[in-house]
Amino acid sequence: MQHLVVLFSIAVTLAAYVAFRRLYLRYVHPLLNVVILSSAAVVAVLVACGIPFESYAEGRDIMTFPLGPATVGLAVPLYRCRRLIGKYALPIAASVACGSLAAMLSAGFIAKAGGLPREVVMSIVPKGVSIPFAVEIARLSGGIPPLAAAFVVATGTLGGLIGAPLLTRLGITDPVARGLSLGTAAHAQGTASALMEGELPGSMAGLAMILAGMFTAACAPLAVWLLG
Repeated sequence: MQHLVVLFSIAVTLAAYVAFRRLYLRYVHPLLNVVILSSAAVVAVLVACGIPFESYAEGRDIMTFPLGPATVGLAVPLYRCRRLIGKYALPIAASVACGSLAAMLSAGFIAKAGGLPREVVMSIVPKGVSIPFAVEIARLSGGIPPLAAAFVVATGTLGGLIGAPLLTRLGITDPVARGLSLGTAAHAQGTASALMEGELPGSMAGLAMILAGMFTAACAPLAVWLLG
């Protein structure tokens, strides 16, 4: 019976992804975010069918297993853009470093000004990087790792939803700038959004996501000190 649940979970997830991706590609509207709509559809089906998350998790593990090799696959477009990256290495590194530091300090100071407990403030500081980075940074700086992971997911979802249209509204059309912005601000979901715009912005977003994780980890002690 569990095997049928696993197969059903995988089929529902894939069907939701394919359907909403086609919908997005047809209308290209920020509200048609593939991750949000697919997640909502899968949750609705699981609730309607009475399938607990524990039963779905086995199918999820099978689907996320190729995530590691797929992440390594981001190196392919990066390699194709190696001359561009080498030519503009310093501006790329400086822009991602500034973006990472601004993301940490702005979120931290806003949370502190709002009177949130220090543990919550330290959990929101690494919100702009991927979960493995954020969890460790939060743990080492006195934050709450599961809460940090939740902030990362919320940041990526919001960035994937409004990041690209906001850049367009601001008149930022350069594919390198768009990719670096999306990867720095919204990590993996921003990178996925950039990849839908093309290989160049996607590769820049992947590079920015990696650099942002490194810069955030390196600058976290400074942010913690500034935030008290």
